[in-house]
Amino acid sequence: MHPVEAPTHVKHSWAHKLGVILFVIVCFEVGVFLLIFPWTQQWDANSLANLLPWLRDYWTSSYFRGAWSGLGVLNIYISIGELLRLRRPIRPPAVRLPA
Repeated sequence: MHPVEAPTHVKHSWAHKLGVILFVIVCFEVGVFLLIFPWTQQWDANSLANLLPWLRDYWTSSYFRGAWSGLGVLNIYISIGELLRLRRPIRPPAVRLPA
């Protein structure tokens, strides 16, 4: 039996860390925007909704707004996951024994 090694932290360069942090910030901000904006007054006053009047019912539908808010929640989840992945230890590769 082989001894189990403790997980080690990945050594990332500063450029990689900065890229991940910027991605997390942008993804989180987009998520908060998508979570809140469909439920504001500006959503109804959007010129895109007035461009095609037959889409107005869909645009103001709670289901449509909820779908956009769901994308916002997904963006927030991804940003938190990426932030945690940056801090997560990794396991060393498994050693395979010859048969």
